[in-house]
Amino acid sequence: MFPFFLYIFEMFKSIGMIKKIIFCLSFFVTLSSFAQNDLLDLVKDSVKNEPPKKVYATFKTTKIVSSQSVETVKKRNLDYRITHRFGNIYNSMTPHPLNDAAHGGFGLDNSTDIRMSFDYGITDKLTVGIGRSKFREMNDAVVKWRFLTQREGNSIPLSMCFYGNLGYTSMTPANLYAGTIRPAKTNEADRFQYCSQILIAHKFNKSFSLQVMPTFVYRNFIKQQINVKNGKEDQNGLFALGIGGRIKLSKRFALVADYFYNFSSFQRDNPVAYYNPLSVGIEIETGGHVFHINFSNAPAILESSMLTTTQDTWMKGQIKLGFNISRWFAI
Repeated sequence: MFPFFLYIFEMFKSIGMIKKIIFCLSFFVTLSSFAQNDLLDLVKDSVKNEPPKKVYATFKTTKIVSSQSVETVKKRNLDYRITHRFGNIYNSMTPHPLNDAAHGGFGLDNSTDIRMSFDYGITDKLTVGIGRSKFREMNDAVVKWRFLTQREGNSIPLSMCFYGNLGYTSMTPANLYAGTIRPAKTNEADRFQYCSQILIAHKFNKSFSLQVMPTFVYRNFIKQQINVKNGKEDQNGLFALGIGGRIKLSKRFALVADYFYNFSSFQRDNPVAYYNPLSVGIEIETGGHVFHINFSNAPAILESSMLTTTQDTWMKGQIKLGFNISRWFAI
């Protein structure tokens, strides 16, 4: 290193002052260029070593329309939610469909279900909650655990979440056992029903997200019923597969929809007529609120009730107006 600077000093003595200044500037510019390149290489190396960033806001809220989404409530936050489902806007099976629809305020005079719920984020990935529904007087408890999060670059291509719901009906024994031989004493276990789901979602870009939902529902008590067309008996447990999505239309508006296919042999081609739930809606973000206006053929809101009792269809105009409104509080 010393001979190098001695060589530079000898060069200085052989050139004029102006040339010396120009030489110095050129020398230090060259050194800074090399140093800058080295620093850029270090930054690039550190960026390469960083893990891909997590993908956030696959959906805007914890629900798509009728179905759950992979989103959980943030740690120490409370999600207070009101979900309302009115009666049929129209029903082509009534004697005077249009007059009957107008008489009932196009469904506004007859709500089929109302649910109020509180969900709390224990961690950013774990949510617990409670709720109360008008349909079958159902009280429920919820646990939701997001165990996988999508990352940029598809290093982890999916977000996955477990959702579990335990429902307990507070109906009178007369209503609980209606249509059956009523036992002398109510069995409390007959009041319970359960729903378990694995929610699997992928956010394709900032405007489009898609989710599939393998679902299992179990009811402790059911009426003994047989489908006369195929001879299949109703079962306590049934499987369903749901699909849902969100398309962002603008900064504050999005189109949301979900659909469940029920694998119950008893419900297939049943003369009583069971249908798969289909729900579509508009999502509106207004400050601390996220508001859903939606339409569905399902009368119930809770998953274990919705998948076992939907007997209306879009094809006959049996569509119900509904809304979801969510408000988050930091606690």
